[in-house]
Amino acid sequence: MKIGFFTDSFRPYTSGVVRSIELFSREFTARGHEVYIFGPDYPLLHPPKEEGVFRFISLPAPTMPDFSIPIPISVRLGPTIKRLGLDVIHVHSPFFLGSLGARAARRYRLPLIFTFHTLYDQYVHYFPIAEKTSKKIVQTIGREFCNRCNMVVAPSQLVVNYLQRIGVEAPIVNIPTGIDLAEFRDLDNNWLKKNCGLKEEDKVLLFVGRLGKEKNVAFLMKSFNAVHHQFPSTRLVLVGKGPQENYLHQLCRQLGLENKVVFTGVLSRQKIVHCYASADLFVFPSVTETQGLVIGEAKAAGLPVVAIRAFGPAEMVAHGEDGLLTEPSLSSFTDAIMQLLQNKQLYDSMRIQALINAPRISSSNCAEMMLEVYQDLLDEQVCASRKRNPYLKKLLKPNKRSNRLF
Repeated sequence: MKIGFFTDSFRPYTSGVVRSIELFSREFTARGHEVYIFGPDYPLLHPPKEEGVFRFISLPAPTMPDFSIPIPISVRLGPTIKRLGLDVIHVHSPFFLGSLGARAARRYRLPLIFTFHTLYDQYVHYFPIAEKTSKKIVQTIGREFCNRCNMVVAPSQLVVNYLQRIGVEAPIVNIPTGIDLAEFRDLDNNWLKKNCGLKEEDKVLLFVGRLGKEKNVAFLMKSFNAVHHQFPSTRLVLVGKGPQENYLHQLCRQLGLENKVVFTGVLSRQKIVHCYASADLFVFPSVTETQGLVIGEAKAAGLPVVAIRAFGPAEMVAHGEDGLLTEPSLSSFTDAIMQLLQNKQLYDSMRIQALINAPRISSSNCAEMMLEVYQDLLDEQVCASRKRNPYLKKLLKPNKRSNRLF
C-alpha cells in the first residue's frame, strides 16, 4: 500500500502530531508499505533532505517563531501523486496542506482519512482576533472538513464524543497514537541527575511538552510551589520550549524557585526517554489534549501520573491504578501530587501498574488498526466502482472454475 501523509508540521518541529506521523510511518514501513510525507519546510532550521519527504515553501509563523506556515501551492504535486501511485491520502490538519491533501484526494478519487489530533478551538489565542468568534469559526472549519472525509480518526473516545457534539456526521474511528515500547529498554535511571545538576535525594516531577498557554504550565509551576514548601527535596523538570518560556522563567523568579525548576529546552528523542526513566512522577496539567501521548510514554517508563481529568488524559490514566486524575483546580492537582509523594505503598503499586498498562497502546497494535481502516476504505472504493461501471463489474466477476478474479 502507498500512503500519502499531508501535514502542517513535521520534524525538526516537535509535537504530538509529528510524533504520531513518525510512529505510524515507521510501523507501516516495517510492514512493507510505502509512506510519503508532504509537509512544510523550516527555512530558519534548514532540515536535511529525506527520502520520501516532500517539503513546501513555508514562512515562519509571526506568533510562533519555531512553527512554519506552508504555502499550499505546487505545480509538481499532481505529477508526483501520479508517479508515486498513492492508494490513500491521510491528512493531519484541516488547514494549509491538509486542505491541499483533501483536494488532491477528491481530484484523484483516493480515500481521504483525517486524524483530528488537536482541539483547534483551544489554540485561538495564537491568532490576533476576537477569541470567541475565532472559536466558532475554527469549530465550523473542523466540522465541515471532517464531513468531507471518508473516515475521521479520533485519538480518544472523548474526542469522538466532541466531534459528534459539534455536528460531524462522517464515520469516526477511535485509534490512539501508540507507544514504541522498544524505546524504553536499556534506560539510564540517573540521566537527569548526571546532566541537570540534581542531587541523589531529589524527587523529580517531570513535564514533557510545549511551553505554551494551552499546556497550562504556569498552573503547574504554581502547584509545584505549594508542593515544594511541603517537600523541599522536590524538583520540577520542564522538557520542551515554546512561546511562554520567558514568562515561565519570570514566574519562576517571582515564586523564588530559580534553583528548583530545570528548563532543559528541546532534547533529542533518546534523551527524552532517559528523562522519563530518571524522574519520579509525571505531572501533566493540560486540559486541551486529544490524547496526551506523553502520558503513555511516562507509563512505559514506569512513572505514575498526575493529570487533570480532561479529554485525552482522562482515558490515558487509569485513575487509582497507574495515576491520579484531578479536578482542574490548583488544590486538587497539588493534593494528588502530595499524596503520591508521601504514600510510598500507593506510589510503588502505581509504578508497577503503569508498566503493566502501557503496552495496551503499543504503536504496533495501533498501526494494525489504522491499516485495517485503509484497507476497508479501498475495498469500499472497489465495490463502488463496480456499481458505477457495469462493464467493470462483469470483468471482475469470479470465474467459477478457478475461483480467481479476471
